[in-house]
Amino acid sequence: MTRLHFKHWPRHLPLHLSYPATGFTEHLETNARRYPNKVAVDFYGRTFTYRELYERVERLAGHLRHRAGVEPGDRVLLDMQNSLAYIVGFYAVLRADAVAVPVNPMNRSEELAWYLEDTGAKVALVGAELLEHFLPLRRDGAPAHLIVARYADDLPAEADLPVPDALLAAPEARDHDGVVSLRTALEHPPLAEPARHCGEQLAALLYTSGTTAHPKGCMLSHRALNAQLVTQANCNPWSNEARVLSVVPFFHVTGMIAAMGLPLFLGGTLHLMSRWDRLCAVQAIHRHRITHWCNIPTMVVDLLALPDVEQYDFSSLVCVYGGGTSMPLAVAERFFALTGLEYQEGWGMTEMVAGVHLNPYGRSKRQCLGVPMFEVDTRVLDPDTGGELGIGEKGELISRGPCMFSGYWNNPQATREAFVEFDGQRFFRTGDIGYYDEEGYFFMADRLKRMVNVSGYKVWPSEVENILYRHPAIQEACVIACNRNDRGETVKALVALRPGATLAAEELMDWAREHMAAYKIPRAVEFVDELPKTGSGKIQWRLLQEQENKK
Repeated sequence: MTRLHFKHWPRHLPLHLSYPATGFTEHLETNARRYPNKVAVDFYGRTFTYRELYERVERLAGHLRHRAGVEPGDRVLLDMQNSLAYIVGFYAVLRADAVAVPVNPMNRSEELAWYLEDTGAKVALVGAELLEHFLPLRRDGAPAHLIVARYADDLPAEADLPVPDALLAAPEARDHDGVVSLRTALEHPPLAEPARHCGEQLAALLYTSGTTAHPKGCMLSHRALNAQLVTQANCNPWSNEARVLSVVPFFHVTGMIAAMGLPLFLGGTLHLMSRWDRLCAVQAIHRHRITHWCNIPTMVVDLLALPDVEQYDFSSLVCVYGGGTSMPLAVAERFFALTGLEYQEGWGMTEMVAGVHLNPYGRSKRQCLGVPMFEVDTRVLDPDTGGELGIGEKGELISRGPCMFSGYWNNPQATREAFVEFDGQRFFRTGDIGYYDEEGYFFMADRLKRMVNVSGYKVWPSEVENILYRHPAIQEACVIACNRNDRGETVKALVALRPGATLAAEELMDWAREHMAAYKIPRAVEFVDELPKTGSGKIQWRLLQEQENKK
């Protein structure tokens, strides 16, 4: 294991942790007894205490078990926006000893059919606005039971923050033929039987994209989820007085852990946003004295572009961190100038239940994956020989740790291919190219298959993107390979400009010549209004590359 980072490991932190053997919902049940009258969730101004939240969990768990026919180990789909209903649904599924299957609410019927088929789920908890995508599927018998949530039922009469129109517009569900409103389901008596699933038993299936035709379901155990909560709680300055801006989508592993599970584990308060809105975010930080905010760097880019953002008070923030994409240096500098905080970058993946590496609090390096978190062992291997590489040498990152997933659901071949034996241990092959420096900090070069070969020179797109973000006219950028001439691959940049900014392709190329090696300069530039993103806010570079390849 690379232990160079131990030389500057924070002195107040242990080198090793102990992890719970309990089920995932145990912490919420305990906090409902510890802090019954404390606010657990603030949903646009309407508050719910820990007692109220857990009572809803118990009642919905009772409905799932005794009315919907959910047995221990059954899979239950969760298809909703961030909401109180989502939180209640997730914990209720696990409280009933079933398996939660969060899916992106942007999915439509054809995509949902795959999740239902692959998981065998017969029950789904869905947002009212998404019901129309499930009803056609019921002709084939799945899902047999739908529990429909209307988010407006949990909103205050007068919200203190801007409420998305979609939350107010969703229709009220009517109970009929296996379709039950969440309001009706919550009238069921609490589940009397105690939760029994824990440890290595399956808690959640989170689907991740990859090279296969369909998304693959990552099997996450109670052990893995709890280990990630304990890990993150010890890495940064957290307490039960944390006020968390919860906006990262809960269907994504980062949101599930950092924006939902962690504050409830600690006994803190979630200030819940159903979707990203920069004005709502700055108002929440300003008015509610937010202390912690996990996000995607694209959210920070958007927030900094808000007119008069300096008028808001950011002094309550203690920790702002995230990952998914690299934080451009120029953006990090603007964020520091605004808040006085270093943006804390980390690195993770669904297969490792979010966090794997994190920059130590107070000792961050810019555009860096950070150091391995507790008990994590990450190595750098030569993609061709499989041999281990040393300081500064780029290769494939492999990793192992206490939060590692159990494999891919119904896909033993993909599971076998995902792991490699090294030094007598089982490591996950991340598919990321990176390296570490003399202090044990890791850096990303790029995805293993995301590389542009320019006349034999290897260009890592993320490196070019980080440079392009320094241009004052550029809001967002994505670099892909362009191969429409006889010279082979060249670099192409798709660029979204800041409001009111103007820039010509030749001007950008001239600017690039002053900031990067000649072979890295984009030889093709396409200006777009905005770049496509996933539901979790990541720029969809694969989609853009596929579109380019078809030209």
